[in-house]
Amino acid sequence: MPRYRYRAINEGGEIVKGEITALHEADLQAQLRASGLSLIRFSTVRRRALRLASLPTRELINLLFHMQMLLRAGVPLIGALQDLRDGADSLELRQVAASLMDRIQNGSTLADAMAQDPGIFTDVMVHLVRSGEITGQLAEVLGELVRSLKWQAELAAQTKKLLMYPAFVTVTISGVVVFLMVYLVPQLVSFIRNMGQEIPLQTRLLIWLSEAFVGYWWLILPTPVALVVGVALAARANEQLRFKLHQAVLAIPAVGPVIKKIILARLMDSFALMYRTGIPVIEALGYCEKITSNLPVQRALARARERIANGTSISDAFAMENLFPSLVVRMLRVGEATGALDEALANVSYFFTRDIDESIGRVQALIEPVLTVVLGLILGWIMLAVLGPIYDTISKIRA
Repeated sequence: MPRYRYRAINEGGEIVKGEITALHEADLQAQLRASGLSLIRFSTVRRRALRLASLPTRELINLLFHMQMLLRAGVPLIGALQDLRDGADSLELRQVAASLMDRIQNGSTLADAMAQDPGIFTDVMVHLVRSGEITGQLAEVLGELVRSLKWQAELAAQTKKLLMYPAFVTVTISGVVVFLMVYLVPQLVSFIRNMGQEIPLQTRLLIWLSEAFVGYWWLILPTPVALVVGVALAARANEQLRFKLHQAVLAIPAVGPVIKKIILARLMDSFALMYRTGIPVIEALGYCEKITSNLPVQRALARARERIANGTSISDAFAMENLFPSLVVRMLRVGEATGALDEALANVSYFFTRDIDESIGRVQALIEPVLTVVLGLILGWIMLAVLGPIYDTISKIRA
């Protein structure tokens, strides 16, 4: 399928440039017209494989949901992709659909076509789709992928909700402190020095900090950012350091257990999905290792997978790792005994999801007063250091 570089005009009269894959010139005009664009001129780009770096989760869900619905309605896969290519609102989504359609028409399966865009479709998605194609349950697999992606998007939103408030308050406190040290404190310090009395220790310390901020603000302000970037680069280069940092994240009071539950909930849901679609346990656990970026969890899964490969039961293999709560082990044991391992894993995921909502509420309720107290202590110390000498001077005058 050829690829075109176009120049068009939108409904607002603005010039729009871009590239798009289309069957021919008429198809190019139809796709642009569906986006509210009128073609001015175009040229053919030298043929190359379409490689989008990524696709927003919402668009990916739309793609999979659209294919699932049309496949269930009896529409052939090519027809489903063509309908999406011609009717989708997103230009990126139309490009992906056109690319998949082109590859399938050239003899690829859907899984093989998806595998050529690793930035959009993960290895787990490709493997699940391949399993669905082999078993004739592609529509069901796509439906499970849609459900899983929606659930993971909700988990990501919960994680942001957990971290955004502390980050916002921390930035606010830092801004207040910088303002006090750079603008307000220097004005009060000059007045305190002119009183001619001995300056107490806390006031001298405040003066020293204020002068440091005024004189070296260009060094102090970027230091936290540089430190974070430096640690991130060092962790990327050193796996052992990265392991220690990931371990420290899980050990953060109040926040760490919630992050751990989010990681385990996603793992159990993915494990259940792969087991339900017929992927062997050993292979499914191997993909689960790739899903999480937390090294302690990765290594624990790798050890459990190795034990299972050597004949240990799934529940016993997980029980030997302290990282997995007893709930996970008990449900795995029940799933093995009843032959419904996927349902047991789904129950674990459901329990963690419910617990995550409550835990985030508790953490936020705890963080708010703690950060308020911290801000109060900082402001109280500054006021004490500034007003203390003034109060002493007034007391001596009255005496």
